Amino acid sequence: MKRAGMIFAMVLGLVATAAAQMEPPKPGPELKKLDVFAGSWTLDGTMKPSSMGPGGTMTESEKCEWMEGGFYLVCHSDYKGTMGSGVGTSFLGYSSDDKAYTYREFNSYGEFEDSRGTLDGDTWTWTSDEKMGGMTMKGKFTMKMTSATSYNFAYDMSQDGTKWNTIMEGKATKK
Repeated sequence: MKRAGMIFAMVLGLVATAAAQMEPPKPGPELKKLDVFAGSWTLDGTMKPSSMGPGGTMTESEKCEWMEGGFYLVCHSDYKGTMGSGVGTSFLGYSSDDKAYTYREFNSYGEFEDSRGTLDGDTWTWTSDEKMGGMTMKGKFTMKMTSATSYNFAYDMSQDGTKWNTIMEGKATKK
């Protein structure tokens, strides 16, 4: 019994030593590209009349900060438009397994958004599947950086992923 206790203590000591020598993971270089979105933003846009609503203007205030560890950019937003007002929280990151940027949002309408993103030059493209009235639609949110403090955006939807209809477009400005 005494010998078993000594062996257990030695194994526990080895595990503790190994854990102490391990360094926490570090964010990859892809995450640095999301740094452009850190800070406070104002978005002004126009919604087109569609199955999503009557159309009209929309505004959004968004504040994004890096979560401790540097793996996720956390954004809090307040929005107003013809369909009402609300708030949302989103998380931007990078999946090294999928080799894609990730965007997950939860809002006060009870909705959940899960998108995958790519960066091509100065243009971010986020794609998702949207469930609407028992039907799945394709969504595409495009952000074209026009400077370090502004971008133009458009949100398009498609039934088949080939023919797209613009639902919303506008401009974002960093405060």
